[in-house]
Amino acid sequence: MKRLRQLTLRIMLGLLVIPLFSFVTQAQSSTGVPVYKITREESKIDFAVKASISLEGTFEKWKATLTFASPDVSTGVLDVQIQADSVNTGSHMKDDKLKGNDFFDVKKDPYITFHSTKIEQTGPHTFDVAGTFTIRGVSKPDTLIFTTDSEGKNTGEITGTMAFDRKEFGMNAHIPFIRIADRVEVTVAFKVTRTSGPPLLFKQ
Repeated sequence: MKRLRQLTLRIMLGLLVIPLFSFVTQAQSSTGVPVYKITREESKIDFAVKASISLEGTFEKWKATLTFASPDVSTGVLDVQIQADSVNTGSHMKDDKLKGNDFFDVKKDPYITFHSTKIEQTGPHTFDVAGTFTIRGVSKPDTLIFTTDSEGKNTGEITGTMAFDRKEFGMNAHIPFIRIADRVEVTVAFKVTRTSGPPLLFKQ
């Protein structure tokens, strides 16, 4: 009888510990920080400019991070760093010209960057990511779009085009025998996945 009482007591204590442990785990999770990863395999950065022949391509080397200080979306910071000399148009002649000092000037300014200064919710699952776009050492404000999945928990996309007048950035030259427009577009399309921590909190 004594052993039966001890066994019953242990079972009751176990049943009490399980919900208590669950509560502690949930509390720890709720005070954690969402961790999101930008998946390179499903993301890309392209560029394009209207010209008399096709002048578009991709940047092969870049890195980007999206970090949060809390589940509040407004605490997020997006940083993008592109290696300008990784431009790939499929033509060595075009690539060499774009890397030169008449265009990207990669030796003097090797990086094209975007640093967000504010994330603002514009819809149930859409956000404006305002920040500073820098190329050839010249900076200007620009805005990207952050769209979460329908549940707003695990995945999302960051898309947008950073467009600029190349002449305002010191790109006044032309490629021989090619007429080039002044407007240049750098387009990002990132796939974002939450890897740990609590989901972001959105305004309904």
